[in-house]
Amino acid sequence: MANGLDDVVAADTVLSDVDGAGGHLTIRGHSLMELAGRWRFSQVVRLLFDGFFDDLPGDAELERAIGRARVDAFERLRPMLGQVAPLDIYSGMRAGMAMLPDGETLADALRLVAAPAVLTPALLRLGRGEEPIAPDDKADHAGDMLRMLNGSVPSPALAKGLDAYLVTVCDHGLNASTFATRVVASTLAGLTSSVLAGLGALKGPLHGGAPGPVIEMLDAIEASGDATAWLRNEIAQGRRIMGFGHRIYRVRDPRADVLKAVVRGLSARNETGSRLAFAERVEQVALEVLRIAKPHRSIQTNVEFYTALLLEAAGFPKEAFSNVFAAGRVAGWIAHAREQQATGRLIRPQSHYVGPVPDLVA
Repeated sequence: MANGLDDVVAADTVLSDVDGAGGHLTIRGHSLMELAGRWRFSQVVRLLFDGFFDDLPGDAELERAIGRARVDAFERLRPMLGQVAPLDIYSGMRAGMAMLPDGETLADALRLVAAPAVLTPALLRLGRGEEPIAPDDKADHAGDMLRMLNGSVPSPALAKGLDAYLVTVCDHGLNASTFATRVVASTLAGLTSSVLAGLGALKGPLHGGAPGPVIEMLDAIEASGDATAWLRNEIAQGRRIMGFGHRIYRVRDPRADVLKAVVRGLSARNETGSRLAFAERVEQVALEVLRIAKPHRSIQTNVEFYTALLLEAAGFPKEAFSNVFAAGRVAGWIAHAREQQATGRLIRPQSHYVGPVPDLVA
């Protein structure tokens, strides 16, 4: 039996390939390095959706369609924002998205792509006692998300940085949230139901809930004044060092390198302050401490480490990091849902019963 389904192939896919040994991520025939920072998020949405929607338009029209979808989502969900605002920010976003139509059209899909980018700023602003800001359907997706959050047009560098992040996390093989999405999609439930399954899985601290604790770790190390001692103590206590290690990658997570370059670009423009320099020192100490403490394992920096720095620089509080992760990953979930539905096969694995056996009466 494969504990945790390790090495079990559960689907054929054209969407992405995670090469854990080589440290490469391929998204529909393109390397992540080719896409992130070079392709806009809307272009990657089109790449993922290609072949799954008959009425998929070209790049320019799709970006305009995503802008209109942000407006549509905002108008549909604005009346219920006050009801979900008291929830934690992730639960509020999930509750809002649960109210969207459970359809299968391109319009339904784009509304789901737009919803996290609309709901997250709106709920954060309500939590600060501020009014939500309506979307601008002519703005680019990442830039509009930042404008709705902060109330001003972001710098081009910051908007491009967030756009690169959304591209970086848009799809990543058959991870827990994507598998959950495909299981629900295989029942022929609608796209909203399928995406909600992904949202539920992404919330967990072993999946999309991990970047927030990276900030807590950095703050704790800074307060302690001794990174080596702090990290050694965490390992001695059996606790995980956040932002390091990955279930699949046995070398450095390629997404970490992409996001590190983005954060360095922001630092050069004084948009991350001294945070990057401190984080890079912590990273090097952590890698050395982990190498000595666990010599038989290759534990490298993962996507969570530089995700935390980028989203902090963009103005998102750590409790909203998973929301922004979802804003990128939702595109991949939708593509996987459509791909799964196209196979026409219900996902129904077997289990191995290890419980007590009843006495059988002859």
